[in-house]
Amino acid sequence: MAETILTARPGPAERLRRYLRLTKPRVNTLIVFCAVIGMFLAAPGMVPLQALFAGTLGIALVAGAAAAMNCLIEQEIDAVMARTQGRPLPRGEVNSLETLLLSGVTGGIGLTLLNVFVNPFTMWLTLATFVGYAIVYTVILKPRTPQNIVIGGASGAMPPVLGWAAVTGQAPGEAWLLFLIIFVWTPPHFWSLALYRAHEYADAKLPMLPVVYGREYTLRCIFAYTLGLAAVTLMPFAIGMSGWLYLAAALVLDGIFIAHAWRLMRRYSDRAAQASFRWSITYLFLLFAALLVDHYLA
Repeated sequence: MAETILTARPGPAERLRRYLRLTKPRVNTLIVFCAVIGMFLAAPGMVPLQALFAGTLGIALVAGAAAAMNCLIEQEIDAVMARTQGRPLPRGEVNSLETLLLSGVTGGIGLTLLNVFVNPFTMWLTLATFVGYAIVYTVILKPRTPQNIVIGGASGAMPPVLGWAAVTGQAPGEAWLLFLIIFVWTPPHFWSLALYRAHEYADAKLPMLPVVYGREYTLRCIFAYTLGLAAVTLMPFAIGMSGWLYLAAALVLDGIFIAHAWRLMRRYSDRAAQASFRWSITYLFLLFAALLVDHYLA
């Protein structure tokens, strides 16, 4: 009886849950959030509802498709690493063909929504972002260079540009400044994770920075990038894109981030690296939220 239960085919709800996990919804929540902030910052008032809903859904679907493609390509690596062994492909809960079809159908629907209901420019930018993450980063950069997350971070920094383009059909300098913030944020965010997972990346034979150059070098890089991030986050105020409320929030958030990086460099522990990684996610949410509030209060 127990064997029958264990080998029973999953119902529709369970299969849907497995497909959803392939799209990495927790990671994509931050991606979609940054895209939506880009939409609101591009609009002097309320974002047009069609651009808001179709743009958000289209970007979310393509981001999910890119995540599924990443899972497909890295399924053997995921099976080696404790952090990713629970994903559907390593567990045999879905197969490669299902994952490929999910990525193709989901991405195709997302791009169609963007092309028909938003604008072709946003569709092409989103497609380029998909290729940048699923192919350039996952296939070319990640297994070959310890600078993978620096170069590949460009695709992860695109969401606010996509959001801005969805509203205006353009990508002006202000949108690329938001891109720059996420681009510089990505290395200290990801290297904090790579530090306390270094042995897993080594087992998977991935040349992450702590694996190739060691902990001390990585800690210095994290601190340097965090200082650079603090400088970049002051630029919206410097160019008149934001006001005093955002400046105050950025100074506080940057101060906390720098404190985390300094603590890591002075006295490393896996627990401190985990705390820094978690704070980096909260940091980006709060920083972009401050930009939004400042925009509408002004």
